[in-house]
Amino acid sequence: MPDSGKNSAEPKKDAIGAIIDSIADLLQTATDWVRQEAESVIREKIVLPIQRLGLTIVSASAAGCLAVVGLIFIAVALFLLLAQWLTYPGALLAIGGVYLLGAVVFIVIKVRMMQK
Repeated sequence: MPDSGKNSAEPKKDAIGAIIDSIADLLQTATDWVRQEAESVIREKIVLPIQRLGLTIVSASAAGCLAVVGLIFIAVALFLLLAQWLTYPGALLAIGGVYLLGAVVFIVIKVRMMQK
């Protein structure tokens, strides 16, 4: 008879072990799902916008650099054209005068905005 008592206890231990294993599997599945969802949300809400921002900054920087180089070539061409008409000192004087006039306009606008 003592043998039959041990046999009935072993199935209970096996059933409890199976329940514990099932709960552990459920917790592992839930953990994996939460990790996957967190990764998806981070990728969608953080990584992709940062990638788009990086591409935008790089594109704007490249466009700005090309615009500056183009403006330099245009400025040199205008200087050479003015130099033919006004001589080099006259061209430098005209360009310097335009820059000073532009600076005065910006200063006047800034002073008026500060007074408001």
